[in-house]
Amino acid sequence: MFTARPTAVPDAAVDPVWTTRRPERTVLGVVHNVTSATRLFDVLPLLATDHRVEVIFACTGSSPFGMDVDPHLDRNRVRQVGWSELAERRLDLTISTSHGGPVHELNSPVVILPHGMGYNKYLNADTRKSRNPVFGLAPEWLLSEGVPIASSLVFSHDEQVERLRRSCPAALDVAVVAGDPCFDRMLASVPLRRTYRDAFGLQPGQQLVFVSSTWGPESLYGTAPKLVRELRDELPLDEFAVAVALHPNIWAHHSPWQVEMWLDDCRRRGVVLVPPEEGWRAGLIASDLVVGDHGSVTFYGAALGKPTLLATWPEHAVDPASPVGMFIAAADRLTPRRPLGEQARAAIERGRTHEEITRFTTSAPGAAARLLRAEFYRLLHLPEPEAPALTRVVPLPELSPRPPAVEIVRADLRIAEDQLSAALVRYTADVAPLPAGAGLMVSTDEPCSAQLELADIVVHDQPGDAHGWIADTLDAFPGAVLATMPVNGTTWVVGTRDAGFVEFTSAGGDGRVWAVVVLAWLREGRRVADFPALVRLQAGQASSASLCRVASAEWSSPRSS
Repeated sequence: MFTARPTAVPDAAVDPVWTTRRPERTVLGVVHNVTSATRLFDVLPLLATDHRVEVIFACTGSSPFGMDVDPHLDRNRVRQVGWSELAERRLDLTISTSHGGPVHELNSPVVILPHGMGYNKYLNADTRKSRNPVFGLAPEWLLSEGVPIASSLVFSHDEQVERLRRSCPAALDVAVVAGDPCFDRMLASVPLRRTYRDAFGLQPGQQLVFVSSTWGPESLYGTAPKLVRELRDELPLDEFAVAVALHPNIWAHHSPWQVEMWLDDCRRRGVVLVPPEEGWRAGLIASDLVVGDHGSVTFYGAALGKPTLLATWPEHAVDPASPVGMFIAAADRLTPRRPLGEQARAAIERGRTHEEITRFTTSAPGAAARLLRAEFYRLLHLPEPEAPALTRVVPLPELSPRPPAVEIVRADLRIAEDQLSAALVRYTADVAPLPAGAGLMVSTDEPCSAQLELADIVVHDQPGDAHGWIADTLDAFPGAVLATMPVNGTTWVVGTRDAGFVEFTSAGGDGRVWAVVVLAWLREGRRVADFPALVRLQAGQASSASLCRVASAEWSSPRSS
């Protein structure tokens, strides 16, 4: 019997573009640089979950800080369309989070949102001399041949519209007040503060000083690049953690490698380096004090209710009538000539947040997702989805907090009823000679061999054959009194040169601290063999306890050859 084969579908009949049914609408997200891209990812999910809509991305190539755009979009697993290809694509809506580039040439409705806390800054000296100087509010940014570029020009607060009325009245008809989606995400995430604090490696009672810098020569990092290190050196390790977030433009212009090299001494001191794309919002929520400049991040910190200190305040760079301009005129200053630690403590105690100014962050707190989605769908001529617009919480940052490589340590001991209590004080600094009663604890992560040669305590953080490693390490560094290393997640071993080992078993915490107690014990002239079976430790506001077991030097594993 003859069986007919199925008729082949000609290639020309197969749509080479659509692998599923063609979406009803296409939305373009315009990327200028990493900063603008991060704000796009705040708002595009309002549309991208709708099966009627497809979102594509294209980069204008107009920003001098666009070098990191391709890797950033690749990490977010989105596909770009070449700008020249857009002329052949049907676009139903364009969303941009910055001004600039040939957006006015696109044949679609255009929504433009700010990528920071509203519009506050003068772009450069030339625009400061013009009649309408503020970036994002001047006709040269908003109009093309006298007509508004945007179909909807989004503002977070009514006060920005009032300034627009004075600077560019021709754009008033397209102004839309829709709140601040970035700030709303932070507000929604505040209940997760403990979770973010854990991501930054904070211990109970430890306070986080969050340092933020915008870009440019008048920024915090542009004027005081050593400030982060100085803060870390002056603040006790067990009372304060320090994190730093630099504007993505700094990373893009100088390269991640160079920025990490500049901050290498900070990282070796235990400073948490926040990635440029994400993490600063979690850091603000987790923080107890923000040290910053005239950038949006500093203002957002104050708007979240965080005490804030300005390390630099270039008033001439900011519109004095803007919220950021009013804020830098009123905020507390960080004075280089006074001890930084004292100023940080005093600022936290004062708790000033300037609510009378930070209320200008948004006219619609918590409502940006709802208002923006309604505006997007109005321009798309589609009914909104039935489900409420979602305000997404801030993601957990990808961080690698680690202890300082070099620490100045001291433990004050008290013995009562056969129980040993120790009060620990730790700093990270290059100090010579050491303060009275202090010792130097150096990690094997420290690249400077001279520091290891000076160490009283050598630390290795990776679990393994602790007893064998301690014996070999003390042989290798004759100036060291002790060496310490974990054998697992709960047990650390502290070894002496010839008086045996003390095994500390405790839940959580930084196990290297037990070596500081042993060092203080020995410096009081006591014997390792008499070390008590229980130690209670106070480090800052955190307290912990450990069971202790003493063993002789013969307990060690065979030394490596």
